[in-house]
Amino acid sequence: MKTNSGLSADPREVMDHSAMTRLQIIIVAITVGLNALDGFDVLAIGFALPGIAGEWGVDPAALGIVASMELVGMSLGSFLLGGMADKSGRLTAVLFCLLVMTLGMFMVTTAGSVFSLSFWRIVTGLGIGGMLPAINALVAEFSNIRRRHLCISLMAIGYPVGGALGGAAASGLLAGYDWRSIFYFGAAVTALFIPAIVIFIPESVHWLTRKQPPGALGKINKTFARLGHAALDALPEVSPDSRRKSVGDIFSPGLVATTLIVSSAYFLNLVTFYFIMKWVPKILVDMGFTASSASGVLGWANAGGALGGAAFGLFTFRFGIKKLSIASLVLSAVFVAVFGRTSADLALITAFCAVAGFFLNAGVISLIAVAAQAFPTHARAFGTGFMIGVGRGGATLSPILAGLLFGVGLALPAVAMIMAIGSLAGSVVLIFLKLQSEGPKLNGMLKKSQ
Repeated sequence: MKTNSGLSADPREVMDHSAMTRLQIIIVAITVGLNALDGFDVLAIGFALPGIAGEWGVDPAALGIVASMELVGMSLGSFLLGGMADKSGRLTAVLFCLLVMTLGMFMVTTAGSVFSLSFWRIVTGLGIGGMLPAINALVAEFSNIRRRHLCISLMAIGYPVGGALGGAAASGLLAGYDWRSIFYFGAAVTALFIPAIVIFIPESVHWLTRKQPPGALGKINKTFARLGHAALDALPEVSPDSRRKSVGDIFSPGLVATTLIVSSAYFLNLVTFYFIMKWVPKILVDMGFTASSASGVLGWANAGGALGGAAFGLFTFRFGIKKLSIASLVLSAVFVAVFGRTSADLALITAFCAVAGFFLNAGVISLIAVAAQAFPTHARAFGTGFMIGVGRGGATLSPILAGLLFGVGLALPAVAMIMAIGSLAGSVVLIFLKLQSEGPKLNGMLKKSQ
């Protein structure tokens, strides 16, 4: 292995300014798959709701509570396990979350009551909640500055891709098996990612450089050898001030406004987002369509979300994140409201759900990209986790609220209009966000903060 000759003594600068290698592209691709697991696992209960309702005779209000339980777990996981990625390492957190998700998905198949089903959905949610903060930090730290927003966007579209592919898989499974088959499938696919992570993904160079645990230099040089970079003789010195930094810095005077604004916007957008993602199958079954057709429509909503995420990533090369976010949230509200007024025409419903998914997911991804840019290395996963935890904790209310609105007799147009207010309110909150634009000044600030 070559020694460092002319390269920066700080390996984070090497990662930030070097061209991305094949291994880095593979790492981004794997994180797309990991987020796709999140998308499938979260929406699995939506695919299964019609079958559960038919088998157990559960009323709409109880269905709303069941549908929200993994969101409770996700909120807890974001708070508890997001900090784990900052303290114990990105790779450790990802592997732990995968194990928890596999356990939760498999044990759902053993549930015989609303209580036991809810418990195992909470367990699954714990793993899902910790996964996104960890892989968001991982992607940000394995991509260079030029491609960072694009790579984060690609990672984030894994969620709707997982939902879209999951919708197709659920349609096929439900045509021949009961609702439990969805969770058997999810557990098996989740477990298969564990060896892929161990083989292909090393620990984050940014995290190792800042934390400098025993053997950090050797691990970084091993990763650099895989990336084709020259080895380093030593790591940069970590100042006492830097060592005193903690994950709680997201509430410091310099970051607290960003933390509160992005968390509130994420919360409000997910209220609208999860109305579509949780209730579309049940709404369509009530209209007289089959469960497999309803799952297919939800799959198209997620396909639209994947396109929205990809479009957002490309648009970040030309437009600011804040403007893109506000536009996405406003258009999300418009198309969710329009969906509520659509006649019982499957093709038309599918089209409006796909367009709503396009803008809803673009809004979600924009806020994830904001988090990766706004929070420094030592608090990046926790900052993202806090935002997601607040958002998903509030989003727990979304399917419950929709269930209560339907339960008191409101028709679909009124319910959709009320639920669309979330994204619209989120766009208003984002107006107050002060975010530095990308450029040399911001890049210098990021380096100093890390």
